[in-house]
Amino acid sequence: MNHTLSATKRATAGKRAKDELANLRIPGILYGQGVETQAVSLPKTEFSRVYAAAGSSTLVDVVIDGAPAVKALIKDLQVHPLTMDVTHVDLHQVRMDKALTAEVPLKFIGESAAVKTLGGTLVKAMDMLVVECLPADLPHEIQVDLAALATFEDAITVGTLALPKGVTVRADKDATIATVAAPLTEEQLKKLEESSIGDVTAVKSDVDEKRAAKEAAAKDKDEKAA
Repeated sequence: MNHTLSATKRATAGKRAKDELANLRIPGILYGQGVETQAVSLPKTEFSRVYAAAGSSTLVDVVIDGAPAVKALIKDLQVHPLTMDVTHVDLHQVRMDKALTAEVPLKFIGESAAVKTLGGTLVKAMDMLVVECLPADLPHEIQVDLAALATFEDAITVGTLALPKGVTVRADKDATIATVAAPLTEEQLKKLEESSIGDVTAVKSDVDEKRAAKEAAAKDKDEKAA
C-alpha cells in the first residue's frame, strides 16, 4: 500500500513555524544524502493519517508542490510537551539503490502454551529491531510467533526469526526476544509475603526511632529552658 504526503515548500525555516501550526499544518524538513535539504509544510490531518499507518518503518511518497514523488522515511518527530501534538517532522529521503538501516517494530502473534496452559507470564525483552536492507525490501513490521514458547525452557531469539528476503538484523542472533516465566510456587509466594512484611516493619521501626529522637530533643530543650 502506498502512502502519500502532499507537501509545500516553506520560504524560511524557523520563524514561520508558529504560523504553520496555527493553520493546521506541520513544519518539517526533507533531507538525504546527495540531495538539497528543503523546508516543507505538511497538512496536519493528512500527516496524522499517514504516520498512523506507516510509522517510521515504511516508505512514504512525498510530493512537493506537485513535483514527482520522492521516497522517504518519517524519522524524528518533535511534539508539544503538554498537548503532545506534532510540531515538527524530519523526512529522510532515501536512495532506492542503496541499503539503509531502520528500526522495525515487532508484532507478537499466536499463543504460547506455556502461558495459556501452564499459567506462565510472557516476558518480552525487545519490541523492535534494527534492520539493514534496500528500501524496497523494508518491512513494516516483523512477526514473532509466540507458539514457539511451549515450555518454560523455550526462548525466541533473533536467530529463530523468519525474516523477509533481503533483510538482515543488526543484533546478536542469540539475543533473546521473548520467554515465559514460570508462576511462583507456594513456597516462593510465602517468602515474598514474609519479605514484604519485614520491609514494612523495618520502615515502621525507622519512623518510630526518628519520632522518639525528635520527642527526646524537644523534651531536653524544654528542661534546659526551665
